[in-house]
Amino acid sequence: MKDSNFLKENNARHMWHPMAHPADSLANPPKIIVGGEGVRITDVDGKQTLDAVGGLWTVNLGFSCKPVKEAIAAQLEALPYYSTFRGTSNDAAIELSYMLREFFAPDGLTRAFFTSGGSDSVETALRLARQYHKVRGEPGRVKYLSLKKGYHGTHFGGASVNGNANFRTQYEPLLPGCYHIPAPYTYRNPFNETDPAKLARLCASALEDEIAFQGASTIAALIMEPVLGAGGVIPPHESFMPMVRKICDKHGILLIADEVITAFGRTGAWSGSRLWGVQPDMMSTAKAITNGYFPFGAVMINDKVAEVFEKDETGRAAIGHGYTYSGHPVGAAAAIACLKETEKLNVAANAGARGAELYEGLKGLAEKHELIGDVRGGHGLMCALELVSDRAAKTPIDKATIGKIFEATYDAGVMVRVSGPNIIMSPPLVLTSEDVQQIVDALDAGLAAA
Repeated sequence: MKDSNFLKENNARHMWHPMAHPADSLANPPKIIVGGEGVRITDVDGKQTLDAVGGLWTVNLGFSCKPVKEAIAAQLEALPYYSTFRGTSNDAAIELSYMLREFFAPDGLTRAFFTSGGSDSVETALRLARQYHKVRGEPGRVKYLSLKKGYHGTHFGGASVNGNANFRTQYEPLLPGCYHIPAPYTYRNPFNETDPAKLARLCASALEDEIAFQGASTIAALIMEPVLGAGGVIPPHESFMPMVRKICDKHGILLIADEVITAFGRTGAWSGSRLWGVQPDMMSTAKAITNGYFPFGAVMINDKVAEVFEKDETGRAAIGHGYTYSGHPVGAAAAIACLKETEKLNVAANAGARGAELYEGLKGLAEKHELIGDVRGGHGLMCALELVSDRAAKTPIDKATIGKIFEATYDAGVMVRVSGPNIIMSPPLVLTSEDVQQIVDALDAGLAAA
């Protein structure tokens, strides 16, 4: 490997970073991570920190999960690649599809379409939703509904249903026929409603109103995260997703659960949909499916949708969509090992327990630091602090100040993620109580330095 001086000098000179301004990456060099062990990472200068980002909502089992690494190495020796396009398959992909059917049985999902990652999974679900209605004889159902503040990846389809202008404005015009309803975000919403249950009903009413305005017969699907993640960790009231499911059923609209973040235990339940007692028609997954060790994803599909495709005799159900790496044998082998280890360690239970501890710790920080406007969490290991310069006016904190907090928190031994005015935490699900306390203490130091 090149030495640290070379890496620092060339980091942003020849590489553009995703989700960053190229000039900012040059002016403010990012942390260069060169090692990982357990829940901790090591930077190019040898500084070790606890990774409260979990890679990017991804490394549920930590950075040193030996069974997954061994499975990848063994599959590289046996079969490093083959396509699963029509006419060919591979043993690892077949075995994984069977395991995923068993894992997601409580969610009512029985088929898997493999992808290269989360954005691919969202794109696949959106496409299949339109095709489902065409096969059924309702070709006019081409529109999509989603939540403001929701995040659904970066392909044109995903960006079009995204509910955050940061991922949309510079790339417009986007896919036509995408419409958004208010998110059940108690801290900021157009209804000025702070009661979660009342807000859930208002958002559900807004959904009904939008369906009536657009015409139910023109809408293919609604896509939503069970807990909004990148938008700032926004958990809805427990009644919200069941209401959405009921409304979709009433109007013949498919419900796509975007669980790229929430599947495989992050919320304290094995899926975010299961947390709320809802069975979606499709579910997009990725990230933790291989612990981030290999780019891989899967769209899970229920029997209602699957039977329309599988019983078709017109030819319209032939899927003209897929990726070179769909069902990649190395990714499938990694996912098989990861799923076994995920269940063996029961990381969902640990996420629930440690998440409750982290949420309480963050609420304690809010009593101490006026910069904290809102604390969000309480559903597994996904938490956020929304920072403000004026708590009464809810004025978002400025970029320089939150940047200073990030650096001071890192100096105190913890990596967190800054997203707008939010500090987001999504640590590995193998976190201990001692690790939780370290996160809280480091944030305390970071906030005190502002």
